[in-house]
Amino acid sequence: MIRIGMSTTCVYPLPTEHAFRLAKLAGFDGLEIMVTRDEGTQDAAGLRALSERFALPILSIHAPVLLLTHFVWGLDPRVKLEKSAQLAADVGATTVVVHPPFRWQTDYAENFLDIVREISTGTGIEIAVENMFPWKIGSKTLKAYSPGWNPTTMDCDAVTLDFSHAALSGVDSLQMATALGERLRHVHLCDGSGSSDEGKIFDEHLLPGRGNEPVADVLHQLAVADWTGQIVAEVNTRKAKTEQERLDLLLETVAFARLHTTQPRSVELGLATPSRHPREDQHEPDQAERRQHPF
Repeated sequence: MIRIGMSTTCVYPLPTEHAFRLAKLAGFDGLEIMVTRDEGTQDAAGLRALSERFALPILSIHAPVLLLTHFVWGLDPRVKLEKSAQLAADVGATTVVVHPPFRWQTDYAENFLDIVREISTGTGIEIAVENMFPWKIGSKTLKAYSPGWNPTTMDCDAVTLDFSHAALSGVDSLQMATALGERLRHVHLCDGSGSSDEGKIFDEHLLPGRGNEPVADVLHQLAVADWTGQIVAEVNTRKAKTEQERLDLLLETVAFARLHTTQPRSVELGLATPSRHPREDQHEPDQAERRQHPF
């Protein structure tokens, strides 16, 4: 059975302990730790203690590659990736998620794929490069990532597929998963409702099934293929007004994942009706949400 984990970003900006507690209550199989300025996300001993306390393994580490983690573990992106792999080894995680370099990280970007392979080989930790999306300013597209935002075109051994990023970039995630084949090793479970070409400017990280990506079809494809990677929820719950509301969103997310990784279908995947059913309760983001989701 494919393990279904939860990223600590699902409850951001709550402390790491809250993430473990809510993941346990929701029924997830483990955690992905996003390394942030919160020292609790950087402390291997503390993370191991939380893992033991809540009986939830740490499945993966997300390297501190966001703009808001610019100063975490210094300024050298290679060092950040090395420390992420070491943290993963120290807490028993098997995977590190990393974004492609920003274009202005010239030396790192030029050697990125070699660095990823070198660190992965040296530590035994799988480093899965995550698909991102084009940045747009008005009608102009800005090349923010180098060698690019789409790892299907990169010579890397492992890839993380993020459904929200696929939606914003206008890429069909089912086609991306199929194209990646065995290189698809990690999934960020979420959803998105449209691309930047359609006027979307927010990286939404909707609950799976609340957007337009064929999330259910991808999960089913992985299940029938006896896939051995990890699925980790990375959904935005910031609009939840109470802890129970947040927990309900997490329960819906894990239930979706369980359903579509275990329920057999009577038709071939290629003939199945895509599981795209926008919810009537979708809404435009309010003023507080009118910023790009960082994950």
